[in-house]
This record gives sequence, structure tokens and C-alpha cells, in this order.
Amino acid sequence: MSEPPSDAGTARRRARHLIDFDNPPPPPVRGAMTLTQVQRWVMSVLAVTTIFHMSAGLVVAAFYVDRSRTDAQIGLLVIAGLFGVLAVFTGLAIHGRAGISWWLLLGWVPALVGAWFMLRR
Repeated sequence: MSEPPSDAGTARRRARHLIDFDNPPPPPVRGAMTLTQVQRWVMSVLAVTTIFHMSAGLVVAAFYVDRSRTDAQIGLLVIAGLFGVLAVFTGLAIHGRAGISWWLLLGWVPALVGAWFMLRR
């Protein structure tokens, strides 16, 4: 009977998914973002910009309402401001920050800009 060939003289190839302890992978870069952090930033940017677009759309709708309907214009601007606050709150919540913050005042910017433009026309 013949014997199977011996591996004694040849080096075994290591599978790619295993760690080579003779050549370890480089350590992680200090300050690099983890996958979870990147996912949070992407999600918060998408959510905040989408909700702010809704707020800006309400401001544009208020601009095109008949001038005699001041109550409707003010109502749309208030709703736009609330949507802006919701956008900022959503961004803070995704990052796990406190819900009540001075940053929420930033949500009123689209409504205030729309009110300024309406007073000028």
C-alpha cells in the first residue's frame, strides 16, 4: 500500500479569515468612528433634513396663502416652527442626547425667516 504524502516539508497555507499571529492586523486608529456612530450620523442627517424640508414647505405654503387670510399664514408658520423643533429633537434623540436643550430654538429659524419675508412683502 502507498502512504499519503507528508506535509512535513511544506508550509501550510493559512485561511484568510484567520488571524496570522506572526503578522497581526494594525491597531485601530485613535479617533476613528465606529460603524454605530456612522449609522447614527447618517440617520440623524437624513431625518433632520427631511423634517426641515417639511418645515420649509409649510413656510412656502404660508407665503402663497391669500394676504387676507393672515390667520392661516400665522397658523402655517407656527406649524412650520413646531416641525422645525421636531427635527432638532429627532436629531438629539438619535444621538442619545437630552430632549430639552437650547438647540430646540434652532427649529424656529425657518418659521422666523418666513415671517420676516411675509412682513416685507
